[in-house]
Amino acid sequence: MESGVQDWLHQCSLPNGTDLQEHTLKTEMNIIIGDRCSIDYGLKGKDVIVCEFCTLNGSVVADGDVRIDNWCEINGDVIAGEDAYLGEGVKIHGRLVVRGDLDIGDKVQIDRGFEAKGWISIRNPMPVFIYLLLYVMTLLKIDNPDEIDSALDELFGEEDPGDDTPLVIPPGSSLDMKVFSVPSAMRIGERCRLHGNIRANAVSVGDDTTIFGSLRAGGPIAIGRKAQVHGNVEGGGEVCVAPAAHVLGDVAGLSLSLHEDALVEGMIRAPHGVRIERGEETA
Repeated sequence: MESGVQDWLHQCSLPNGTDLQEHTLKTEMNIIIGDRCSIDYGLKGKDVIVCEFCTLNGSVVADGDVRIDNWCEINGDVIAGEDAYLGEGVKIHGRLVVRGDLDIGDKVQIDRGFEAKGWISIRNPMPVFIYLLLYVMTLLKIDNPDEIDSALDELFGEEDPGDDTPLVIPPGSSLDMKVFSVPSAMRIGERCRLHGNIRANAVSVGDDTTIFGSLRAGGPIAIGRKAQVHGNVEGGGEVCVAPAAHVLGDVAGLSLSLHEDALVEGMIRAPHGVRIERGEETA
């Protein structure tokens, strides 16, 4: 049961419509940030969950709840449309605005004051991992914790993140306006806009997504239909470029699968060969 949730947190998933610009990572879905992450911009989503020992150099804005685990540091404001939960040792260098109830742990520092319209309880909130376990069970609509592993495989086993999946940043990730680096595979949904150079073990880019930066992966890279990459693409495995995709740079991989309707403006390097795909008319 615990291993299933932990494995789920060690993947990077950006749901459809994710937008990274103007120093804020935005989504209409929930956001889950793994422990010990360093993020140089703010977050905006439905519910926002930040695990322990994270540093965020921006504001956290949630339409619903905000849950920040022990010893995190937020160099901006924290705004919760509903309830907020702050663990022990949390530092907020801006304001805290909570439109619902506030649970606050020991040794919490809020530099510019706080406003809470509901009840305020000074206590250590429920550990984030236990909350995530309950969250996953609710998300998957299951009653038996033993079913979590198989349900997670079904939910996240698809090629691209769907509209029901949260935005997940795995533990130990480093994100800034130049480099988006995660120690795992990254799956990017459809109709996303991301600014920065992406570094991951493997990368899957959804349809109609635009990336203003390069892609580099130790393993395979897949670029979806009508996606645009404003930079170089370099994979340690096979690189697949779908119909009507546009790469404004070089493409390098062990092998390359390139659709005849795709466009690569730079050089192509594929020591194990290039395969040109035909058919599957573009919409």
